[in-house]
Amino acid sequence: MRCPKCGLENSPGARFCASCGAPLVETPEPKKTSTGLEENVAGLLCYVLGWVSGLVFLLLEPNNKFIRFHAIQSIIVFGTLTVASIAINIAFFWISPLSWGISTVIGLLGLVLWIVLMVKAYQGTKFKIIWAGDVAEKSAEGQQPPKQP
Repeated sequence: MRCPKCGLENSPGARFCASCGAPLVETPEPKKTSTGLEENVAGLLCYVLGWVSGLVFLLLEPNNKFIRFHAIQSIIVFGTLTVASIAINIAFFWISPLSWGISTVIGLLGLVLWIVLMVKAYQGTKFKIIWAGDVAEKSAEGQQPPKQP
């Protein structure tokens, strides 16, 4: 194992560097998913295309709780924003400046959430949006499909 401080290659079982005495810490391998992606990358990809990519990863990774959480949260958050935007445009069809203004606010909110959620997922954290995160966490924890023989 290589010393992070001085760069000396130490014996495999060593806990401290033979040259400088610095502790040798093994870096854990990143968790891989059944698709072969690292867990944090798959979590990020749950948000890339909004609720669509959330749905795709929910179907591709049914056993990984971290990815299920991000996929479900993506579906809830971006699905809600999509439905809200469509409903506003239909409801205020005749008053287009109001429709345009509200849709712009929804779009900016979606953009900010999109960036924040992708960054947080890539960092390996479960960043929860107010009510969607709670629902996603309960769903990801509680509904595990039966294991196949």
